[in-house]
Amino acid sequence: MKSTVETLEPTKVKLTVEVPAQELDQPMKAAYKEISQQVSVPGFRKGKVPPRIIDQRIGRSYVIQTAIDKALGGLYREALLENNIKPLAQPEVSIDKIPSESGAFDGELVFTAEILCVPEFELPELKDIEITVDQIEVADADVENEIENLRKRFGTLKNADRAAKDGDFVSIDLTASIDDEEIDSMSGVSYEVGSKTMLEGLDEALVGLAVDEDTTFESELAGGEHAGEKAVIKVTVRSVKERELPEVDEDFVQMASEFDTVEELKADIKKQVEDQKRAEQAVDARDKLVEVLSEKVELPLPKQIIDESVEGQEGNKEELRAQAEASLRKEILLDRLVEETGVKVEQQDLLQFVFQASQAYGIEPQQLLSDQQQMASIYAELARTKAVAASLADVKVKDTEGNDVDMSEFTKDALGEDTAEETQEEKPAKKPAAKKTTAKKATEKKPAAKKTTAKKATEKKPAAKKTTAKKATEKKPAAKKTAAKKED
Repeated sequence: MKSTVETLEPTKVKLTVEVPAQELDQPMKAAYKEISQQVSVPGFRKGKVPPRIIDQRIGRSYVIQTAIDKALGGLYREALLENNIKPLAQPEVSIDKIPSESGAFDGELVFTAEILCVPEFELPELKDIEITVDQIEVADADVENEIENLRKRFGTLKNADRAAKDGDFVSIDLTASIDDEEIDSMSGVSYEVGSKTMLEGLDEALVGLAVDEDTTFESELAGGEHAGEKAVIKVTVRSVKERELPEVDEDFVQMASEFDTVEELKADIKKQVEDQKRAEQAVDARDKLVEVLSEKVELPLPKQIIDESVEGQEGNKEELRAQAEASLRKEILLDRLVEETGVKVEQQDLLQFVFQASQAYGIEPQQLLSDQQQMASIYAELARTKAVAASLADVKVKDTEGNDVDMSEFTKDALGEDTAEETQEEKPAKKPAAKKTTAKKATEKKPAAKKTTAKKATEKKPAAKKTTAKKATEKKPAAKKTAAKKED
């Protein structure tokens, strides 16, 4: 096989591929076998019809076309790899010449493909890039806030013989009506007043209501067939409970954590908050590195793909185009980083992400695992996230006070290297298993990745469309947004 490339535009090439007839021997044999199993010829069993009979009855031109159809995809991908072409959309392919349809099977297959592709560009030297992130500070208020959250987790509810106020837990009945017709209702709904996790206006309506009192207010429905419509909501309070929080003493500490004293608990919480802020600092550094690369690299983009990505969308077209261009530019830049850093996405990385995503969206992991397009998108996004993290090893990172920020903790996993090299004496002693966790650990943070489906160079489909994992749970008509916040 021989292939040549002609550059038509910075983001468009014409690929010409010439394949001698001899290299189509296997596709031709496969075509004869397939046709033999499909046709009925007197005197021959299906699958046993000789090629010469197929040529007589069906015609060699049909066999050749079948063989080309079978071989074309592989030949196209091989030519892409040979010429280092990274397509951004499906190509426009034309067959210009086929092998001889009569006599000896000779000649050649010639086809051309016009391809929208990633333009040629160079990344700047990472060692010449400097980015600034916020300095890490853990205030006493941060620690107290975490302790307050821990107290709430171990708090108890007791009936309150009074009207509801912010922070109370109430049991309520709700009905939604449009033009005096009831369209939905819910009973015995548990809700924390002031959490603002349901209908807009509900929290204000509940404050001041006692048991068996009701009121009405108007709100926009967020789900169901009446989503987006205004409805009159009637809410009735069935119970009011207030939360009693435990005192922060040694009994509470020993019940809620692995520690014995309040001082030990506070020290551990301070360390965990610091770890979390350090992880957030690393995410900020990754985002800023991508911004710097986007600013420094001149990257022409194919107008056709941008036009298709905004077609049919509502809103300001200029803003939509700017968003589409930024998204595609980012994908192209990060895919180049993946190549240059050589990061690998292991099976465990994929499984961990799928498990986290399935929990977040309330679906079974198998739903994601069985979706090849979605898994390809997840793989690409994890690789990009790792590539940016690995690139931070070569970038100068400083905080707002001018201090150097060590990113090795977050780059070593992406690079697959253990750079810590702690001696046994330097390693901290292991603590006993905690009865309860006291704060979110920095290592639990999910990859900050948008879901896009940029295709690899060997694939034929466009790279500009986005996909996201679909939520399995549907919102009820009387609920706005989500019923409770999910933790990252």
